[in-house]
Amino acid sequence: MPAGQEHILAGAAKEPKPEEHKQKFLGAVSDLSKAFALAVPHAKSIAIRDDVGFFQAVRAAIAKAGGEKRQSADELDHAIRQIISRAVASDEVVDIFAAAGLKKPDISILSDDFLAEVRGMPQKNLAVELLRKLLCNEIRIRSKKFLVQSKSFAEMLEESIRKYQNRAVEAAAVIEELIALAKEMREAGKRSEKLKLTEDELAFYDALETNDSSVKVLGEPALRMIAQELVETIRNSVTIDWTEREAVRARIRVAVKRILRKHGYPPDKQERATQTVLQQAELLCADWAG
Repeated sequence: MPAGQEHILAGAAKEPKPEEHKQKFLGAVSDLSKAFALAVPHAKSIAIRDDVGFFQAVRAAIAKAGGEKRQSADELDHAIRQIISRAVASDEVVDIFAAAGLKKPDISILSDDFLAEVRGMPQKNLAVELLRKLLCNEIRIRSKKFLVQSKSFAEMLEESIRKYQNRAVEAAAVIEELIALAKEMREAGKRSEKLKLTEDELAFYDALETNDSSVKVLGEPALRMIAQELVETIRNSVTIDWTEREAVRARIRVAVKRILRKHGYPPDKQERATQTVLQQAELLCADWAG
């Protein structure tokens, strides 16, 4: 299985349009599956059932790694399996981690041992797909609470994958970039404890553009205080009745600007920070109102 996936992914990496190469393979296997379903139980079709099963398994693994959401294709595969009545070897959903011979990890506590295991995989293109899938899932989870953090990680991941798809770097090099990104994301999860902030407060702390040099001069204690005050103020401003949403936003905007001015936040940065804080509030307000 890993060798089959690597063969397709390595071929895609050499093409000008990698996704088209993968889609061509996925389409070819679908056509093969339909033809097989029509041909069984002819003796010649039964003779190649294990080959068809292998191609279906590789197709399922690659499609799952790519995060495809093609319900019609899934339904088609299910119907084909029903018609064939277990004649084909592949009868279960293929787990990409199991297919690669790896234990399915929990990205939130992604261990150095697991990352070392991925780094040592001989199928480098498959390793890239594994890491990309893991990191995409984690970014999607974080995007529900951490606006700035998730956006930053998404941009970093996109840049690494773009270089890989454009063949600007080899698979082994992008693996190192993705492993470094995974470790950075793991460390980001510990920042609230280091800064002595709740997760909600950390989300607003990041929304203050704390990496900007003119903002940094305020110092960590002042920025922490601003984040804590923002959470308390905005939480108290949220109403369950979202029919008054625009009125709530206007009230929060005024409160945010007042807090920033009070703590000496750079005037030329206040408007952008206010916008980011409001966007961050949108992510959390629904839970707070509930």
